[in-house]
Formats: sequence, structure tokens, C-alpha cells
Amino acid sequence: MITAAARALAVGDPLGALKRVALRNDAPGLALRGIAMAQLGDHVRAKILLRSAVLAFGPREAVARARCIVAEAEIALASRDLGRPTKALDAARATLAARGDRANAAHAGYLGVRRLLLIGRLDQAERTLAGLNPAPLPAALRATHELIAAGIAMRRLRTKAARAALGRAQRAARRARIPALTAEIDRSFVLLNTPAARLIVGRRERPLLLDEVEALLTSKILVVDACRHVVRQSGRLISLAKRPVLFALARELSGAWPGDVSRNSLIARVFKTKHPDESHRARLRVEIGRLRRLLRPIAEVSATKQGFALAPRGASAVAVLALPVDEEHAAVLALLTDEESWSSSALALALGTGQRTVQRALDSLAAAGKIQSFGRGRARRWMTAPVPGFATTLLLPAPLPID
Repeated sequence: MITAAARALAVGDPLGALKRVALRNDAPGLALRGIAMAQLGDHVRAKILLRSAVLAFGPREAVARARCIVAEAEIALASRDLGRPTKALDAARATLAARGDRANAAHAGYLGVRRLLLIGRLDQAERTLAGLNPAPLPAALRATHELIAAGIAMRRLRTKAARAALGRAQRAARRARIPALTAEIDRSFVLLNTPAARLIVGRRERPLLLDEVEALLTSKILVVDACRHVVRQSGRLISLAKRPVLFALARELSGAWPGDVSRNSLIARVFKTKHPDESHRARLRVEIGRLRRLLRPIAEVSATKQGFALAPRGASAVAVLALPVDEEHAAVLALLTDEESWSSSALALALGTGQRTVQRALDSLAAAGKIQSFGRGRARRWMTAPVPGFATTLLLPAPLPID
């Protein structure tokens, strides 16, 4: 019965597994019941059962205990408990590898890579994934490997590589015959064919797919990238991520290209005041001077009779790459659109910001009716429905080559 239940879980049939072990309280039965409850989405009950199984297994049953720890780590990832220490998972992976359980050891490794991808540590995720060889693994794990590779490629804006990886993942998933895995791969294909950003040139605006974003960023057009707060041209990047006033000026000037923007308009939009005085005009001159020095290699900021204008050097046009949605807390919404429940601490870790800052954003979004929460205290979780019609790839945090 234990073997039959395990086989049912391996093909994604938790109800079939529970029919065989629902009344068992021995260590293997507890472990399989915990995994079944996790597949059904009851993460709280699953954690309790798996912890009971770890305690029930004897000291000589190291492999079984390690498998339970890996299952706990998978539940933590699914419930977005990203602050969980990884030492136990690393130790379990080492135990499984030493005892010859290559499949579960690889599964533990993939859980670690998925966590790194969620919190935006792409370099580390890519290095770790490169050290995992999917060739000798079961079809389900080969599909997982390619799915993670596609996720990294999408975040890197390598759409050709992402499509190829998803194609390999789809073929492996068909052999594995696990519906949940196939559905996850299908959702990734949808992201590649969903508008991921907006292109603004002058007063014209149109949506862009991810491969169109990639083509834009490798062109000779001067791009003011509002997704990463950088100015790009022919592969050269000038980061304004830590200079919000300068980026706001660049955004306003690029939106008016090839025309200019009046001084009063710049002061009103950038400094958020309706009554400009001489101090605002003096500050504008100082900030324009700073922006002019930073952009000198790729663009010229010149004074006009009415205000200031942006002129690219060696580029045929100026464009703004804008976020797919106009939302003050777009990055928080982007993480919540994966249909999982997040804690504020996990969101802060993934965004690389303070938990209090995230909490203020969550409160604002909740007041607007865009998200909802359940639970209290440390158990409080936040979630929302996906933003319809937009991919969230460019809303997610990612390191730039110059960082």
C-alpha cells in the first residue's frame, strides 16, 4: 500500500494516495499523507504531518528523514516562506546524494534554484543550475530543469533561449504525464506571448511582447527604460536607479522628443509643486546640469527658449520603455500575480527592500481593493488575481550588468 501510494503521488494523484494511507500513522504513512496534502494545497496540514514523520523515523532512516525535509522545503517554497534557512535542505541534499538517491537530491537542488530565482538572484541561480545534469534524471525533473532555465532566460530577456527551453520542458512533461507540471509550462508559454511592456515614442504608445523588448534594447534607439530606471543606447547603460529626480527629468524629456519641455512643466511634474518659485528654478538648473553630465556619452540635454530638450548622439530616435501597467506599487503586484500567497517578509526579501516599505504598499493596494489578505500576525498572507492581459516579467526585480 505504501508503494502504491508513492506511485500515485509521483504521477500527481494525491487522492489516490490518500485512499491507501489516510488512516496510517506510521512514519511512511505520515510522510505520504503530508505530501498528498501539499499537492492538494493544504500546506498547514502538510507541514504538521511531515514534521511528525521526521520525528517518527528512526536515526538509522536518514534517507527517509532527508526526503521529508526536502518535501518540507518544497512546501515552504510553494507557501512563499522564502526566509526559511537553507542549511537543512543543503544537508538533506548531501545525505540523499551520498546514499545514491540521485533523483531526490536533484529535486532538492532545483528547489534551491527556484528560491534564488524568486528573490531575483539570477547570477547565483544560473551558476547553480549549470552544476545540475538533467540527463540521467526522470522526465519530470528534466522538465523542471528546463522550466527553470526558461525562467532565467525570460528574466535575462533572452526570448529565443527561453522558447527553446520551454519546448524541451514540454516534451519532457508529456513523457512524465503530470498535469500540474504541464499546466505550469503552458503558463510560461503564455507569458512569452503576452504584452510585457509599453513603447512610447512621442505621443504614440503601443504594447510590446518580450521578444520585441529584447529587440528594442539591442537596437540603436536611445531608450529611457522605466522598468529598470536606466538609459540605454547600443548596449551602453547609464543607471539612474538611485537618482529618482534625474530619472524623472529624463523620462519627461524623452516623452517630449523631438520637442522640448517647458521649465514650469518640468518643475510641476518632477518636483510635484503647483506654485514654482525661484528656488525651484535654481534646483532645476542644478539637476539638469547633473543629468547633462551623466548622459553626455549618449545624449545631449540642451536649453531652449521655453525649457530643455533631449537629443540623442548616434541614435535615430528616442523611446520610453514603460511598465505594462500604470501602478505605483507595480513590483509588489507583479510578485502577487503568481496566484500564491505571500507574507510581507517574503515580499521584502524578493524585492530587496524593507518590510515596513512593503507593508505600506500592501496596505495601499488592499485599500484600493486590488489585493486581499488572510490570517493574522506572522501567519498573514497576501494574494491577488493575475493582472489581465499583461506579463509581469519586466516588473520583477533583476540585477543589471552594471550593478
